[in-house]
Parts: sequence; C-alpha cells; structure tokens
Amino acid sequence: MKGGNIYSFKGRPISVALALVVLVLFSTLLWTWETNPIATTFRSAQEWYHLPSDFHMEVPIHSAGTPKPKKGVEKSLTPSRVNETKLPLGIKGAAAVDSIRPQSPDFIYKKGLKSSSRNEACNYANGKWVADSRRPLYSGFNCKQWLSSMWSCRMTQRPDFSFEGYRWQPKNCDMQEFERSKFLRKMKDKTIAFIGDSLGRQQFQSLMCMATGGEESPEVENVGWEYGLVKHRGAIRPDGWAYRFPKTNTTILYYWSASLCDLVPLNINDKHTNIAMHLDRPPAFMRQFLHRFNVLVLNTGHHWNRGKLNGNRWVMHVNGKQNEDKKIEEIANAKNLAIKSVVRWLDLQLVSHPQLKVFFRTLSPRHFFNGDWNTGGSCDNTIPLSKGREVSQEGSSDPVIEGALKGTKIKILDITPLSQLRDEAHMSRYTLRGIVNASDCLHWCLPGIPDTWNELLVTQL
Repeated sequence: MKGGNIYSFKGRPISVALALVVLVLFSTLLWTWETNPIATTFRSAQEWYHLPSDFHMEVPIHSAGTPKPKKGVEKSLTPSRVNETKLPLGIKGAAAVDSIRPQSPDFIYKKGLKSSSRNEACNYANGKWVADSRRPLYSGFNCKQWLSSMWSCRMTQRPDFSFEGYRWQPKNCDMQEFERSKFLRKMKDKTIAFIGDSLGRQQFQSLMCMATGGEESPEVENVGWEYGLVKHRGAIRPDGWAYRFPKTNTTILYYWSASLCDLVPLNINDKHTNIAMHLDRPPAFMRQFLHRFNVLVLNTGHHWNRGKLNGNRWVMHVNGKQNEDKKIEEIANAKNLAIKSVVRWLDLQLVSHPQLKVFFRTLSPRHFFNGDWNTGGSCDNTIPLSKGREVSQEGSSDPVIEGALKGTKIKILDITPLSQLRDEAHMSRYTLRGIVNASDCLHWCLPGIPDTWNELLVTQL
C-alpha cells in the first residue's frame, strides 16, 4: 500500500508538466500561424493580391469563338508574374489603374466575358479599352516604307507613347486577334480598297504596316499604275496608292475622294478652274474599278464645310447641272444627299458583284479644346482614357450613315464612340521639325487608333 501511494504521488507532477508543455506548444503554434510557411500555402491568390475593384484583368482573345477561361483561373496567378511597375507621378484613378500592365499576356484575366451566339448580333462599338502589353502591332520607326513620316509620332519629339498600349474589347463578342500571315491567307487573290479622305489614307497606311509587321518588304509590288494611281506633273502626290503581296496575290489600295462625289473640272485647260461636284454621282474611279474589289471601305465627313468647298473650288451639281436648290446648298443636306446617293448606287451594284463586301466607316472624331484648328485649339492631354474607357449605346453614333445604310447590304464600321475616348492619341503639337504652335487634333499617331479600326474591319470580313 505504501509503495502504491508513493507511485501515485510521483506521477501527478509529471502529468501537470506534460499538460503545460502541450499548452505552450499549442499557443505558440496559434501565435505563429500567420507567419508559418506551411499555413500560407493554403491562401488563395485573391488573398495574396488585392486588386482594385475596378481593375478587370483581361484574357487575350486569339480568335473569334475562343473558349473562355474556366472558373478558378484567378487562383493560378503567382507572385512571379505580377508587374511591379511604378506609376508615373500625377496619374490617378482609372488612368493609374491602367498603368499597371501584366508582364506576360498569359497573366491577363477578365471576369464575365460574354461569347456571341448565333442569335446575338455583335455591336462592335460597345465595349471598352483594355491595357495590352503586346501593343503596338508594329513599329513606327521601322514602317517607313508605307507610313508617312508626318504621322509616325515615334519620329517626332513627343515624349510619351502610353497611348500605344491599349486594345479594344467589344462587350458581347470576341475580338479576333490580328495575325498578318492569317490575314494575307484569308485575303488570298483579293483586293481591299479604301476610298475617302486623309483619315481613310491613315487607315490604309495602318493596314499596310499591320500586314507587313512594319518591316521592310521589297517583295511587295507597287501596282498603282494598274489603277491609274500615278503622280501627275505638278501634283503634290498621286491620287492614291496600290500594293500587291505576291505570295498571296493580296492587293491593298487607297484612292483619295474626300467627298465621295464625282469631281469633274469645268475647264480641263485651266488648272485653276472650278470643279463640278456631282452630289448624286459616285466617283469615276469607283465606277471604273468596282469589279476588281472584294472589300471596299468608304469614309467622308471632314471636308463637308464651306471653307473646304471654297478652297477646293467645288461647285455643287445635281442631275448633271449646277445646283440651284437653296435647301440642297446647305452643307448638311448636301452631305446627306452625297452619302445616300453613293450608298444607293453601291447597293444596286452588289447584285452583280456578289464577291464584294462594302463597309461605310463613321466619322473619326476631332479633339480640339479651347478653340478650333485655326483659333488656338489644342489636344495636349497625354493621359490615356482620362475621360473613361467604356462605351455602351443603342444604335450608331453617326445617324446620317446609319440611316443611309438601313435596308441595304452595306455594313457600318462604327469607330466614332471608341475613338472619342482617345483624345491623347492625336498628332498634337509634335512634328518632324519639332514642337509647333498649331496642333493637329484631327489625324492620329501611327501606330495608333486606326489600327483598331482595321482590327474591327478584319474581324467582320
């Protein structure tokens, strides 16, 4: 009995000591849980990286109909893929968020991207601009063979080029990623024609740079002579250009027709003669070569003002004679008549030209602030998307063109609203000669916004 009592007495402090040790170890484990390397492996990517609520990371769209990422893709993000680029001073809000760029396109993610269905028509004008580290699509330095030096902002003294790093993402449909080899194969034995003003010329030069990757391409043939696009004596430049890619027999051409009217000199022997501007007749060039086109892109707008008409010595004609109708004489009515006339003529021609697809591009917006081009107006903003990034609207932003196309087989290429958000992407005050007082807030830097117009065009072909 005595021995048993002594054994029980000695075991009691041992049990108490063990309990104290376990308690201390458990408390230590709880206290160190937040810094325990094993514990942190169970944290989700969302717990590691707290992105701003308005920052949607985008998935690169490789082609129309690309499957969307499955739920849980966000958890695949790793610390090594995060871009820790510092923000420029003075950039706040949405512009600051846009300054955060992923280092790899594989890191891009977007929530809630809808896929277009067969019964759901895509409105390419609705969507938003998103940051894309793979932009621009070509180098303005290298694309000297096709790009006018005055529009290559990289060759000017402009210090900021952040406007180059964005792409357009339509809301309810995929945006096909442009691949030049795929594009040329798709356009094998076909001709794309741009007919319009200098903004149409920018779109033409943009597509040439995109199709060549902005690289020197001596194999591309100048075939302007086939279309009468040669420089005449005394002319500053030819009426247009045409180039052919011999491997695929793809031709891309541009013809200058700022009004989309037939222009005929009243006296061919007088270089200062007035020009008959036939509002109800399409350009002779279009009538002559339409059968050779597979894709036709039209635009007009910025020459429809009294100053341009007087400067060009254009005199309005209707039904083969000088116009005497005061109502038609009004610029807006004359423009409407010209647009409706060329659309109506083309729609009738499509019956006998089933291979032809016609697009009418809407007006490219100007961004003159505090005045116009001749009254000190400027566009000095360099912060991308400072007035918003998203477009959501019903119908077109150009009711004149939308109304003219209604009931026809001609498609609208509505680039106005998405371009309206990009006031920082114009030529501004920067030229090859340096910085000047006058600002060009009409034409765009290239690479730039016209590249997006062409992506929208190619996606719809």
